[in-house]
Amino acid sequence: MIEQKSAFDTFELNLPPAILGFLKETSSWTYFLSILGFIGIGLMLLFGIFFSVAMGLMPGGNPYEAMGMNMNMSFFGWIYVAMALVYFFPVLYLFNFSRKMKSALASNNSDDLTAAFSNLKSHYKFLGIFTIAIVSLYLLIFIGALFTGLM
Repeated sequence: MIEQKSAFDTFELNLPPAILGFLKETSSWTYFLSILGFIGIGLMLLFGIFFSVAMGLMPGGNPYEAMGMNMNMSFFGWIYVAMALVYFFPVLYLFNFSRKMKSALASNNSDDLTAAFSNLKSHYKFLGIFTIAIVSLYLLIFIGALFTGLM
């Protein structure tokens, strides 16, 4: 008896060679950019922690106290740490996209191709939501500054 395979078992990536070439080149560039992103995140973390510790140990307390600003300057270092944590997720999605895309193209695997595009979608969804949040924050600050200036 001959065993028949379903269409899903024999599915292959039937994409034109030009598209396969574009995807391979795209995955190489996204891999490069994600590695640079991880390096940047590491530097942001190091700088943020170093700045926070250095400002916390600074003799004489707050350097801006003489100007009437009672603020702990180590707070700004922790802002860098928070920014690094926020940037981690889109860089991770980009890295996973490039890794899965390379795997899909090498092994002709549709599951890896689906996972690659899922990570790319998540990357752009994160960036879109983050952009909306930042633009909204800027708008609120602008409106607040207008009302403060009018009073």
